[in-house]
Amino acid sequence: MIDRLVAGRRQPDTTQLGPGDDAAVVRCADGRVAISTDMLVEGRHFRLDWSTPQQVGRKAIAQNAADIEAMGARPTAFVVGFGAPAHTFAADAAALADGMWAEAERLGAGVVGGDLVQADRWVVSVTVLGDLAGRAAVLRSGARPGATLAVAGALGRSAAGLRLWADGLDATEFAELRRRHLVPEPPYGQGAAAADAGAQAMTDVSDGLIADLGHLAAASQTTLEVSTAALAADYRALAPAAAAVGADAWSWILGGGEDHALVAAFPGELPPGWRAIGQVLPGPAGVLVDGAVWDGETGWQSFDSSAPLR
Repeated sequence: MIDRLVAGRRQPDTTQLGPGDDAAVVRCADGRVAISTDMLVEGRHFRLDWSTPQQVGRKAIAQNAADIEAMGARPTAFVVGFGAPAHTFAADAAALADGMWAEAERLGAGVVGGDLVQADRWVVSVTVLGDLAGRAAVLRSGARPGATLAVAGALGRSAAGLRLWADGLDATEFAELRRRHLVPEPPYGQGAAAADAGAQAMTDVSDGLIADLGHLAAASQTTLEVSTAALAADYRALAPAAAAVGADAWSWILGGGEDHALVAAFPGELPPGWRAIGQVLPGPAGVLVDGAVWDGETGWQSFDSSAPLR
C-alpha cells in the first residue's frame, strides 16, 4: 500500500531523501525549521458523505501550511500519519494521497514520509516543516499600539459552507461556499510577504476571527479593534446564503473558522494582497468590534473550557 501511495511522486529540491527509508532527509538552508502539526478526525473535522478522499487530503495539507505561513515561513515538507478501518478501499487511500500531493505541489513542497495504521475511523495527522529563509519568525506577541490590523484571504466562507451542508441546501449559486468548507484556500505566499513588509504579529484564522485575534491580543497585551465597515465585502459575499438559511452573516465572518486566512499587525504600509480591517490599541488585552465587545459566537473550541482538570 505504501509503495502504491508514493510511486511516481516528484519531490522538490529541498527533499534529499523521501519515503522508503526509516526517515526522510530534508534540506534546511536557514539552519532553523518552523514546525507545526494538526489532525483531522472523521466525524469531527470532515464527513466522507460530504467530502471526497481527495478533498480531505487537500484540506489536511492546507490547514497545516497556513500555520507555517503565519510564522512568515514557506512550507517545504509534510509528514503524514493515516489511520483507517481495515475495509477501507485502497483507491480511497490513493485518492487521499493524491489530494495531499496536489495541495503540496501548489506550495512547491513534498510529502516526505509518514505511517499507516488500522483505526476505527479515518484519522489524518500531518506535520509540516517550513523554511524561514533568513527571516525572523513572526510571533503573536509583537503587535504594538498604532499598528494597522489587516487580513489576507477571505473570511466566513467555511462557516457558511458548513451551514449550507448541514441544512442540505445545495443550490448552484452556493456551490462555491460549500466547496470552500471542504477545501480551504489559505493565501499562500502572503505569510512571507507580510514578514518582509515588517509585520509585527501574525496568526491564521483557524478557530474564528475573534477567537484567533484574542490569542494575538493576549500574547501582545494589546486591544485589537475590528471595523465591520472594513469587512463589508465579506458580508456582501455571504448575505444571500445567510438569508437563505436564516443565519447572520456576521456570525460567520467574526466567529467562523477554518478559512485559514492570515491576520497581522503592520506598523506601516500594507503589502499587496492585504486589506486593513482595524487597528491595534493600548491594552488591556482584548478584542473589540466597532468599539464594543462582540456578544456573538467567537469561534471554535475543541473542549469545554469550564470542565475541571483531572
